[in-house]
Amino acid sequence: MADRGPAPDAPVAGDPLVGDLRRAGLLPLLVLHYLALEDCYGNQLMDRIAALTGGALAVNPNTMYPLLRHLEAQGLAEGSWEHPERRSKRYYRITDAGRAEHRRLRAELGPRLDRIAGSIDAIRREVLE
Repeated sequence: MADRGPAPDAPVAGDPLVGDLRRAGLLPLLVLHYLALEDCYGNQLMDRIAALTGGALAVNPNTMYPLLRHLEAQGLAEGSWEHPERRSKRYYRITDAGRAEHRRLRAELGPRLDRIAGSIDAIRREVLE
């Protein structure tokens, strides 16, 4: 049987959401974005990112929780336990420094996201309409 490659909706190594854009700070941008909206916990953030990207940007606990600890260490987010007397959900909220970083990442990544979206729209118009 011939290899048909990855499933049509599976992310591939060259996918801009998985590769270059992710390295450029897309994941911290998304996390800070959601924290700017409301306090969130790690699994909630993973679910929101997966839903937003249709699974194109898969985030697992081995990525999310170190990122959240890093954001805390950098003073960009603060975490607190839902029930401090025992380990429970740890909710994170954005700090003022986190809001500034969120603005910086938006300004830096916005043009790249616009360029990718424009390219995808052009391709769709050319081959699908």
